[in-house]
Amino acid sequence: MSRPRLNRKIGFNPAVTYFKPQGIPMRNLEIVELTTEEMEAYRLRHSRGLDQKQAAEKMHTSASTYQRILYLAYEKIADALVNGKAIKIIK
Repeated sequence: MSRPRLNRKIGFNPAVTYFKPQGIPMRNLEIVELTTEEMEAYRLRHSRGLDQKQAAEKMHTSASTYQRILYLAYEKIADALVNGKAIKIIK
């Protein structure tokens, strides 16, 4: 039996939840889903400039879990940018 998932602290509630390439209708785009948890990890590192340990503490998680979340966000954002996909932030 797996351990129950811990609630991580998310200090970000996005007003905009979709980003897409300009000039391409949404119906023609694939969508990459980014969780608010992944968005928070990305925001803390790149908007707030926190290091891994500080960001992990803010999210109430371990540094290794924070790093895993951040790298998932990197992969998804890179996929969307390189392959011309839309990004949807989900809760």
